[in-house]
Amino acid sequence: MDTTQAMLRARAQKTLIPAFNIPYLPMLEAVAQAIRDEDAVAMIQVARLEWEKFASRSLEAVADEYAKFADTRHTMLHLDHVPAIDEDHQNVDYIPIVMRAIQAGYQSVMIDGSRLPLDQNIEASAKVAKLAHAAGVAVEAELGAVAGHEAGGIGMDYEELFASKKGFTDLGEAKLFAEKSGCDWLSVAAGSVHGAIADGLRKQKKPAARLDIAHIAALSEATGGMPLVLHGGSGIRREYILDAMKNGVAKINVATEIRQPYENALEERPGDTVYANDQVYDRTRWVIREFLGISGNASKLFE
Repeated sequence: MDTTQAMLRARAQKTLIPAFNIPYLPMLEAVAQAIRDEDAVAMIQVARLEWEKFASRSLEAVADEYAKFADTRHTMLHLDHVPAIDEDHQNVDYIPIVMRAIQAGYQSVMIDGSRLPLDQNIEASAKVAKLAHAAGVAVEAELGAVAGHEAGGIGMDYEELFASKKGFTDLGEAKLFAEKSGCDWLSVAAGSVHGAIADGLRKQKKPAARLDIAHIAALSEATGGMPLVLHGGSGIRREYILDAMKNGVAKINVATEIRQPYENALEERPGDTVYANDQVYDRTRWVIREFLGISGNASKLFE
């Protein structure tokens, strides 16, 4: 499946491609099965923080597990957040990580330069795009600040965050970024928040986030119709996601919504990964069928 074409078709047909994160390696089998059983198209992805701070082991381990269980008629393999500066404010040598992903068979990669000044974000994204495109691999970049991964979570009351529009992607910067970065699709900030990853915060229920749909529509226009991405998809009120789908968002990341059932199940039955994966399978199907309403979109995207 051509990832770039899938994203462009999703945007044109006003549907979504969900991307499910794998913080614990055994989850991948359940997620892949759920996607297939819902006749959906989705990405399976892993972020650097998930092998650094959780238990996905490595991007190569995820690629190996993907090769065992994925169905390429329904799934694509994506490398999520590879930051230039990470959530602990440490510089990351991101090029070798991207090159490892390309060698491991990832169909798309994400460079996250959102903590850099605009010119440096453009430069880092363009560098990754040049390398990835030479290997036929698509690139996602990020502009704006989707809070939540930092040690203190979002750091303020959600309604205060939304009202202040703190971190929202700037329209003028988005236009320049789309023109100069070389990325294929763009993660934007318009009200969503990441799930907390810091110890002691992981079990927190995410706030019922809203989206500024008018801002998303304006970003879509500013970027020339480039497919947009929402990070922090878990916890967003459903009506906002459906509206975002109609206004240029083609991909949504889902992590907390399936991670917490896995963790809770293992607390209930320590060591029973079969039981934990049953919870992941059920929740993944619920996300696809009930929450996003995209069951059967495989035929819609590739008829």
